[in-house]
Amino acid sequence: MPTYISLLNWTEKGEANVRDTAQREAAFAKAAKKLGAKVVQAYWTMGAHDGVLIFEAPDDETATAAMLSLGGSGNVNTNTLRAFTAAEMAKIVAKLQ
Repeated sequence: MPTYISLLNWTEKGEANVRDTAQREAAFAKAAKKLGAKVVQAYWTMGAHDGVLIFEAPDDETATAAMLSLGGSGNVNTNTLRAFTAAEMAKIVAKLQ
């Protein structure tokens, strides 16, 4: 299943509700599962981003639906990246002429 990495930044609402952040992550993981996605790991970070979410989804549409659901909560803004394993990248590079 394709892997995605989402960089998260809290909104004002998310900062105001920081005490609930772990519960919100657990609720999102359940909601993502219902959409067909799977949260692999969630990290809270210091620096330019407040969190990193690693998840799997069967396709870009499902990944997008999961991120729209998360962003719709109003607690975070997301920036999602499609990640490729070494094997996947080798297949992509093999297509180059």
